[in-house]
Amino acid sequence: MLFFIVFLLFSVLILRLGVVQIVYGEDYKREIERTEDVTVNKPVPRGKMYDTNGNIVVDNYPERAITYTNNGVSQEEMIDVATKLAKLIEKDTKKVTERDKKDFWILNNKEKAEKKVSEKERNELSKKYEDKEEFNSQVYKLTLDRITEEDLNSLSDEELEVLAIYREFTSGYKFTPQIVKNKGVTAKEFAIVSENLQHLPGVDTTTDWGRSYAYGDTLRSILGEVSSSDKGLPAEEIDYYLSRGYSRNDRVGVSYLEKQYEDVLQGQKAKKKNITDQSGEVVSSEVIAEGQRGRDLVLTIDMDLQRAVEAIIEDELRSAKAMGGTRLLDRAYVVLMDPNTGEIKSLAGKRIVRDEKTGKTEMQDDALGTFTTTYTVGSVVKGATILTGFQTGAISPGTVIYDTPIRIKGSNPFRSWKPLGPVNDVTALKYSSNIYMAQTFFRIANANYVPNRSLKYDPNAFGTIRQHFAQFGLGVRTGIDLPNEQNGYKGGPTLAGLMFLGIGQYDTYSTLQLAQYVSTIANGGYRMEPHMVKEIREPQLDNELGPVVQEIQPKVLNRLDLKDGWIERVQLGFKKVTQETGGTGASYFKGKPYSPAGKTGTAEAFYDGPLRQYRMDEVTTLSFVGYAPAENPEIAMAVLVPWAYQGGNNPKSNMKISERVMDTYFELKKQRAMNETIEQNSTNEQSNGDQATGEEVQEENSPQE
Repeated sequence: MLFFIVFLLFSVLILRLGVVQIVYGEDYKREIERTEDVTVNKPVPRGKMYDTNGNIVVDNYPERAITYTNNGVSQEEMIDVATKLAKLIEKDTKKVTERDKKDFWILNNKEKAEKKVSEKERNELSKKYEDKEEFNSQVYKLTLDRITEEDLNSLSDEELEVLAIYREFTSGYKFTPQIVKNKGVTAKEFAIVSENLQHLPGVDTTTDWGRSYAYGDTLRSILGEVSSSDKGLPAEEIDYYLSRGYSRNDRVGVSYLEKQYEDVLQGQKAKKKNITDQSGEVVSSEVIAEGQRGRDLVLTIDMDLQRAVEAIIEDELRSAKAMGGTRLLDRAYVVLMDPNTGEIKSLAGKRIVRDEKTGKTEMQDDALGTFTTTYTVGSVVKGATILTGFQTGAISPGTVIYDTPIRIKGSNPFRSWKPLGPVNDVTALKYSSNIYMAQTFFRIANANYVPNRSLKYDPNAFGTIRQHFAQFGLGVRTGIDLPNEQNGYKGGPTLAGLMFLGIGQYDTYSTLQLAQYVSTIANGGYRMEPHMVKEIREPQLDNELGPVVQEIQPKVLNRLDLKDGWIERVQLGFKKVTQETGGTGASYFKGKPYSPAGKTGTAEAFYDGPLRQYRMDEVTTLSFVGYAPAENPEIAMAVLVPWAYQGGNNPKSNMKISERVMDTYFELKKQRAMNETIEQNSTNEQSNGDQATGEEVQEENSPQE
């Protein structure tokens, strides 16, 4: 009987083995041999930035780095590797949070952690949460809540360092290298970790990169910032970047040029395919693509000119602050632009910032303020006022208006800086007549002015005027290839607003808008889109420029609808401002060899800066727009000094800055031309010398009679 039973059992076993082997054998074999392909992307250095002359502005510098790649191992294995690595390197623990400490304490004290939740509580939770995952989650949450300060204090400094490393291990994707340490890795740490890699599975030593700035803080705010490997993708844009193939810990541009040209600067990641077996172990690896660093940007900015302009602004700000009545002065802006192409040659701004604790002041870069802040700018907009008058038929070239104070019933008199008598469109610009501009806008608004009487006007005139101003770039975005540009503030339709709008003391404009506006006048009526990037180039191994991928072409946003001779009247008026005696800018520009043209501006305004106790105090803002040479403009300039002074002590900062900046531009141009001539002569002499040497050798080798 026993033999028979054993026989039956073995028969069943043999039958079962036969079914497994014959029926399901191939299925099981395929399951055992099943592998999975996992593609891993490795970041590459970003593209560089050069100025318009080929000087490197933003570069990459190599730095030692220690990385960890999670190959699908358990938490215990990662902690074991982290413990070993902590003995070889120093790791900052400042980023370790209280939650990190609690999680780590549970991992290292499983028995104590289990006692935090009683058996009775577990039974009650199991009745309440039938799903096993939900039950475990609630138990874990209760355990976390019951970890005391004393428990956390029991973690030693060595354990905290292990935790800091383990935290980096778990922050990345599977099979994706994660930076453990890349700042301050010493040569000794790098060497000792490299020597012990066989004992540190997943750990590797490599070269990472960081951003360096050849010109220090010059234009730094415009160049932008790149996120760190710790922060990775910005939280508010994480879905956007993940959909484009980025990893969570990738570094990306987070502001201005770095962000605006992220697709260009990011480069092509190195790709490696890992083949894993059923258990997750890597069977083999294959490099799919070596990767290539990002493409390079050639900026329109001339960094030598930029630094010189910034120095001038700083110097004149300090000089003005030494004068009386300049308590609220704290900033100044300059934009230099090629009026024919829209290339920005200099985008400079400086701001004086006071440390509340020490009371000391420092000069900070505020180039962003050239297009992110707007102000009432004064009479510099009068060129647009004249041309708007021409376009609407309110005035025509040569129209004469008598400059005498405007007196409207119930209002204060409105006047120019002095009674100018009869003026036409050109002399109104030369002498900066407020009355001419106001009377022009009265006509646009169908307002029949009679002294000492009330005045009715068409409020729709504001829309008409602003539409014409927008054709110059005033009150609208210029289109520059940088984010966060501001339009400016537009006041409501009032009678006072109608008069002040024409003299630049109602709506607000940015310095960049002024540069685009004066460029439109300089080039004959073409509103050019300003841009910071000139070319995109392929990367090279050295610091030389690679082949051009894309050249940014000049873009005309719109052309002014003008009759022949209209814009020439404004150009003539601007030229008289700077080159004829009596012009409001002649004392600074008359006799200059580069033949400048321009318009001065003074705006009475109310202070709305950072010193809140002085809000709504009366201040005066100074400005200037110009271009040169007047006959064939190659450079346009806008200068703005907000809240320049109070009272009657005008520091003339706008004119001093304008004169020095324009002088510097042409002096730098002249110096470069001389250097090129000297270099060319030297090259020619060298070439002639080589030719003469060749002739001498030929003569020595010729047969003698």
